[in-house]
Amino acid sequence: MSKRDYYQTLQVERGASEADLKSAFRKMAKKYHPDANHGDDGAEKRFKEVGEAYEVLKDPQKRAAYDQYGHAAFENGMGGGPGGPGQHGFGADFGASMSDIFEDLFGFGGAAGGARRGGRQRGDDLRFNMEITLEEAFKGKNAEINVPTPLACETCDGTGAKKGTKPVSCKTCHGSGKVRAAQGFFTIERTCPQCHGHGEVIDNPCGDCRGTGRKVKERTLSVSIPSGVEDGTRIRLAGEGEAGGLGGPAGDLYIFLSISTHQFFQRDGADLFCRVPIAMTAAALGGQIEVPTVDGGRTRVKIPEGAESGKQFRLRGKGMPVLRTSKLGDMYIQVEVETPKNLTRKQKDLMKSFKDACTDKNHPDSAGFFARVKDFWNNAGA
Repeated sequence: MSKRDYYQTLQVERGASEADLKSAFRKMAKKYHPDANHGDDGAEKRFKEVGEAYEVLKDPQKRAAYDQYGHAAFENGMGGGPGGPGQHGFGADFGASMSDIFEDLFGFGGAAGGARRGGRQRGDDLRFNMEITLEEAFKGKNAEINVPTPLACETCDGTGAKKGTKPVSCKTCHGSGKVRAAQGFFTIERTCPQCHGHGEVIDNPCGDCRGTGRKVKERTLSVSIPSGVEDGTRIRLAGEGEAGGLGGPAGDLYIFLSISTHQFFQRDGADLFCRVPIAMTAAALGGQIEVPTVDGGRTRVKIPEGAESGKQFRLRGKGMPVLRTSKLGDMYIQVEVETPKNLTRKQKDLMKSFKDACTDKNHPDSAGFFARVKDFWNNAGA
């Protein structure tokens, strides 16, 4: 029976690059790997064909010989040498590629994969969400938080074994945490099903933690929040996370800060923005207004005559601290002119008198706009 063309086996063109060959090999080997096709003899046969084709085409000399003579190049010793396709040999690249495929298929890679040995595992990192006010972000604070945390069991000192006993070496994997199984012409390592990769088993589990080596307790921790923190700032407390498995090191605790909405200020980095409504008379006549500052104080802002809505005033150094520096941002006051409402008859009469006394010079923008509108209509009518 004639052999399938190697290029067809890998589903690539004859001019395929080395990277294209490797990519195609990974794809086909993953597709036809025996562990992904249990009991399928056809898939195992295709898997071997894929490996043989890649072993030839990845080698420039073997590929050149194959391109010229086809499969005949490797019959009767032609193009030979250790690892030739007639011997079903596979080189280092094949092993490296298969290691990646094992990672994709089974979650571990070749000889380096598998679970940790010795049973001692680092605990998971924990997250704690904490909300603070803008004033607290400005000044910084020391806070206490209550965190439910899996801690090392005091009864068994985190080993998971009953007091006076110890975990014993797993008889299935002999303490390695991995077992080997032959699959076709491969030997594959898997996590030991008996000890789950720990390398040890507990014959007499601790009664308090039921062999886990951990118990959940609520702890009170002190947290120092520096001034200038922003929304989303993360603070790490090393070793304050979940206790390690079977006496392993603890993970870390990460505190994620969120800053509550403020009644006056909006924040943009180290700068603050404050929208201040002012009376129409104050905007027209000018004067001074008092505005709050984030530190709880107050400051005066001079409003010029004829101020319009949206005008901003910059107050240097009245913003937020820049984290871990001595710098301060700025505060921006934006005035919004408020139209009078709920007028009395007398106030309306005064407003009418004021209106009658005004000329286009008092309202240059509106006068200019409606003059342009009038011209527009006149031109449109023409």
